[in-house]
Amino acid sequence: KSANPQWREQFDFHYFSDRKDMLDIEVWRKDNKKHEELLGTCQVDISALPMKRTNCLELPLEKYPGSLLMLIAVSPCTGVSISDLCVCPLGDPSERQQISQRYCIKNSFRDIKDVGFLQVKVLKAVDLLAADFAGKSDPFCVLELGNDSLQTHTVYKNLNPEWNKVFTFPIKDIHDVLEVTVFDEDGDKPPDFLGKVAIPLLSV
Repeated sequence: KSANPQWREQFDFHYFSDRKDMLDIEVWRKDNKKHEELLGTCQVDISALPMKRTNCLELPLEKYPGSLLMLIAVSPCTGVSISDLCVCPLGDPSERQQISQRYCIKNSFRDIKDVGFLQVKVLKAVDLLAADFAGKSDPFCVLELGNDSLQTHTVYKNLNPEWNKVFTFPIKDIHDVLEVTVFDEDGDKPPDFLGKVAIPLLSV
């Protein structure tokens, strides 16, 4: 019940290519669990923002009254990676040794924010739901840890897709839960949900 809400939430989005991209933002209101109404939209051209600094932006909502105040920082990715299974970052014995040294007990307080990292190998899915009329799906997999999100490529017309990708996340909170969701790509429409699993970090 506020016309001037403050969220103070931080979200991290990761880009691994030089393509130009727009950040799409939507503001919604909820009356109750069933009724939602769009209050406005706006876009930010990420490629136009200066690198390695925090940009304070006041963005007017398109076709609606009101504006959004946001802090957006564009910087090179650190601690996050996507790689093929054959070049798994932890596959190198010397690298494993460096990591063991980095997180040994005597180095515990060297960098308080460096809690550790999570590496996930997304191999394949089996017997997925058919979302298309032809009895197939176009599945891709999204991994979310806290407010970090990474995703695989789409495997088209396949109910048993193989992705064989390795994802590395920095851990910010040991109590976070890794959420793995499989979607069916549906062109310009929102993707269809095919299934989800949640894995608490403390269970690993």
